[in-house]
Amino acid sequence: MSELIKTRIPEVTFRFALQEDVPLILTLIRGIAEYEKLSHEVVATEELLRANLFGERKNAEVILAFYKDKPAGFALFFHNFSTFLAKPGIYLEDLFVLPELRGKGIGKLLLTYLGRLAIERNCGRIEWSVLDWNEPAINFYKKLGARPMDEWTVFRVTGNEIEKLSGQF
Repeated sequence: MSELIKTRIPEVTFRFALQEDVPLILTLIRGIAEYEKLSHEVVATEELLRANLFGERKNAEVILAFYKDKPAGFALFFHNFSTFLAKPGIYLEDLFVLPELRGKGIGKLLLTYLGRLAIERNCGRIEWSVLDWNEPAINFYKKLGARPMDEWTVFRVTGNEIEKLSGQF
């Protein structure tokens, strides 16, 4: 069993996800996709999550948040690397708190716990992306000291484009 992590708010606890949490993780992924109006893009399955989170090569980690022992949200992250810092970093792929539990400090606690992990793991930074229309999230992150990297543009290659790209080798 994954060790329960107590927080400064007694009703809120965390723990690293276990393989048996995969159905819950998928439910939370669908929740964030719905919030971001991207449900049509979710192709994740329990099998894919099991293979990539708990298989031979673990590609990401998940911290589950609980409020009064009931699922409240999650943070899914993985390590990246900064060539300029010559250190690993944490890339926060998704942070999600159930809408009915927002405002209780759960999101802030998840981020501050990631900050603790970053220090423990000697990471140089924590990064994530935010949809430009998501003003509540942008304001929340700014209050925590995060700053937008406006001079950077995210590029992405997926699906058929990856195949076309790889065929140019």
